[in-house]
Amino acid sequence: MWCPFCNAEDTKVIDSRLVGEGSQVRRRRECLHCSERFTTYETAELVMPGIIKSDNVREPFNEEKLRAGMLRSLEKRPVSVEQVETAINNIKRRLRASGEREVDSQALGEEVMKELRALDEVAFVRFASVYRSFQDVNAFREEITRLEKENTE
Repeated sequence: MWCPFCNAEDTKVIDSRLVGEGSQVRRRRECLHCSERFTTYETAELVMPGIIKSDNVREPFNEEKLRAGMLRSLEKRPVSVEQVETAINNIKRRLRASGEREVDSQALGEEVMKELRALDEVAFVRFASVYRSFQDVNAFREEITRLEKENTE
């Protein structure tokens, strides 16, 4: 690790500790050249799969785009920011666990609907109406009827 003070290449680790609920390692380092001390943080680089859109265009996974779509569906609904972040983390974890390098946008949309359904049914129907391109009121009615049937089972 380069020293940020004198750019020397030789530094030594003085102390290491887990931080961020065990997801990061905090390291105190000392430069062997100028004796200055500094802190570094180490995290695992977890690669998200790419997304294949319906028109076969490929794009990198965009967490902000995912969050914006979910928040749009959850607008004015009684769902906390923490619940949304947990849902996003669940989606990301399942995408990484799939082991695929690329995932269809349709599979991502299904994951979003699964999480929204657990959070808020109104948000789920809002998202589904755009995602599944509901053409008329009957499509809404059918989705709501399907939801009611599944809730009574």
